[in-house]
Amino acid sequence: MDKEKLEKLQKIIDGSSRIVFFGGAGVSTESGIPDFRSVDGLYNQKYDYPPEEILSHTFFVRNTEEFYRFYFDKIVLAGSDVEPNKAHYKLAELEQKNKLIAVVTQNIDGLHQKAGSKKVYELHGTILKNRCTRCGKFFDLDYMIAHKDDGVPKCDEPGCGGTIKPEVVLYEEGLDQDTIEGAVQAIRSADTLIIGGTSLVVYPAAGLIDYFNGDNLVVINKSSTSRDGNADLVIEDSIGEVLGSINI
Repeated sequence: MDKEKLEKLQKIIDGSSRIVFFGGAGVSTESGIPDFRSVDGLYNQKYDYPPEEILSHTFFVRNTEEFYRFYFDKIVLAGSDVEPNKAHYKLAELEQKNKLIAVVTQNIDGLHQKAGSKKVYELHGTILKNRCTRCGKFFDLDYMIAHKDDGVPKCDEPGCGGTIKPEVVLYEEGLDQDTIEGAVQAIRSADTLIIGGTSLVVYPAAGLIDYFNGDNLVVINKSSTSRDGNADLVIEDSIGEVLGSINI
């Protein structure tokens, strides 16, 4: 890692009191969760449709059992045994020290909360919450895993039996308005915005960073992003290793 850039990041964090972290898939992949958006040989061998089509609202409605076969195999079970990494834990520590006011994430795995973060805006929802499409009853992830072999998990409310849908934002669905408003307010009030583990290509989520008007824009990603030119500091490295090296 670039020692000079790490020292600059440390100085920025030391001088900040309202940090917001905006993160993407790269934060979770360092915990071993695959980036399910990419199409590789395994997908082509086992599935007749690309992930973007399977993870759409239309596909969920029309091919619910096939949706769940993919959902459990590539998303739920692929991440069921993973643990938070250095980035998750450092962000939780920054919040505990009253340095960080919010995490805004595009991830749906709940690892930020598992690491101890309290104020987390999950732009694309979460696999931890699931709701009956008929009566609205909520179910946790344990219930869903227990019924993964049913084909399509159904509501256990007497007289209902409705299809359960994950509280995950699928393609063709809009983001939750309350979540967006909370994230925008946090970003607007931040003195430092740290963007990590995302190439900023997924919209409308990536557009939220336009609301930042603070002092320091930091980008930490293994590859270049469209916002590097606007950043006060760019570090092309592992988000976990970079944040893990910060002292609080």
